[in-house]
Amino acid sequence: MDIIMHDVLRWLHVIFAAYWLGGEWGVFNASTYVANGKLTIDDRLRHMETAYRIDILPRSAIIWLLPVGFHMGDNYGLSPITGIGVPIVWVATAIWWCVIFAAFKHRGTKLGIKITEFDDKIRYIVIPGLWFLGGYTLFTGEVFGTGEEVYGQYWFAAKLFFFGFILCIGLALRFIMKGWAVAFHRLREEGSTPEIETIFTDTLAAGRKCAYVYWVSIISMAFIGVTKFF
Repeated sequence: MDIIMHDVLRWLHVIFAAYWLGGEWGVFNASTYVANGKLTIDDRLRHMETAYRIDILPRSAIIWLLPVGFHMGDNYGLSPITGIGVPIVWVATAIWWCVIFAAFKHRGTKLGIKITEFDDKIRYIVIPGLWFLGGYTLFTGEVFGTGEEVYGQYWFAAKLFFFGFILCIGLALRFIMKGWAVAFHRLREEGSTPEIETIFTDTLAAGRKCAYVYWVSIISMAFIGVTKFF
């Protein structure tokens, strides 16, 4: 039964990773049209809506990888989250996902902005938490909270540290793209001007740089997990 459960978790891990990486490519392409000053505001808003609808899948997949990963890591004896901690992470993730979906449902409203800000604050806790748990094993050679030595198997700890870094980049992307909300508000009020279009193009350029690092990091983390080379 444990073997079957682990295979199911591995399957979920592949599915969530695929939606994460593939979905982000969809958002990237849709956002390119949002910054196209040759399009009408209605067309640009439609592309923005498309980006939002695509983004809910990778945004969901990202966080669901956490309980799946900790559960699989526990099966390997490498996770600092063990015992009752595993179902707690599953439940906490479910609550977090409800927050993310609520932000998506109320997108474009003041309530949606507040929920998104709360979602960001959750990441301020999760990111350093992952860095600490992964870093502890990498520097001490022991799994935090268990005192168990990892005997050279540092790949899971490296993935935790890497995952925190990727979430940090994702957070930076969200801050960069918040400039579009300001630009769209001015676009409605003032129409297209060189100054407003510069906001779109500058944020898109900055977002692209982060996106490239984002994708390379995701691919690298996946490579570490599959090969377990250290």
